[in-house]
Amino acid sequence: MDAYYSTQLGSAYNVAAEEFLESQHAAQIKGKLDLIFTSPPFPLIAKKKYGNQIGEEYLAWIVETIKGLAELLAEDGSLVIEIGNAWIKGSPVMSTLPLETLLEIQKKTDLHLCQQFICHNPARLPGPAQWVTIERIRVKDSFTHVWWFSPSERPKASNRKVLQPYKPAMRKLMARKSYNAGPRPSGHSISEDSFFTDNGGAIPPNVLEFSNTAWKAAYKKWCKRHNVPPHPARMPQGLVEFFIKFLTEEGDLVLDPFAGSNTTGATAEKLNRRWIGIEKIEPYLLGSMGQFDDPDRLLSNPPGASNDAAE
Repeated sequence: MDAYYSTQLGSAYNVAAEEFLESQHAAQIKGKLDLIFTSPPFPLIAKKKYGNQIGEEYLAWIVETIKGLAELLAEDGSLVIEIGNAWIKGSPVMSTLPLETLLEIQKKTDLHLCQQFICHNPARLPGPAQWVTIERIRVKDSFTHVWWFSPSERPKASNRKVLQPYKPAMRKLMARKSYNAGPRPSGHSISEDSFFTDNGGAIPPNVLEFSNTAWKAAYKKWCKRHNVPPHPARMPQGLVEFFIKFLTEEGDLVLDPFAGSNTTGATAEKLNRRWIGIEKIEPYLLGSMGQFDDPDRLLSNPPGASNDAAE
């Protein structure tokens, strides 16, 4: 199987995830992946241009695919999967298929559910349009589910790598070194000594917020130049960066089996991680070159250019 393009740290392949799992490349990395980070086609009720499965067909397909991918993980590796919400076609009623999918992944694999996250996009356009902006009988759907799985109950992870800046109010408390010590109404007791220690930032919550409104100018220009459509469901770079930092170290190997515009690979490259991207729709893969520096060089590399860093 030839790489569609390669960088210093990774390779992208124009193939379906199921086909990749049958390849020699998958056999070579079995048990070696540090992180699978992906946002597969969402379990929508209607077909989209990017070829999503629908309904129960989707459920069976994604669970079997994830089972195969999980076998590639190192024992302390992680699988992070983002799935959005779905609505019953023609009705202002939500489908439970996204949650059923995540639950089936947990039930049908040997993976542990380490933690659930919510990714909130405050700038998302109001939708579903019929119910939100036309009939005004629902509020806008602005979040996705992000579940973190691992073969281990204690995978490699450190929240020290993803600390957030202290808020001004916390800075004032730390400077004042005064708080209502003793038991709280909940029964918990706060130690002022530890509470006022500057740890370099605050521990983030499991509700993450990324607007994803900014286009990467180089990516947009590249797609236009090569007459290919930008991916319609680009992943927030901040979300990818958060989990790569949280769950991996420099030099680790990251896989996205539904790469789309390959935000995962581009972010991994920026953070000095090795990466593999799998995408079955060639125009999206061609467009994804625009995520990297000097995409003309990537385009000039013949298919099959080797990249030992990703193996």
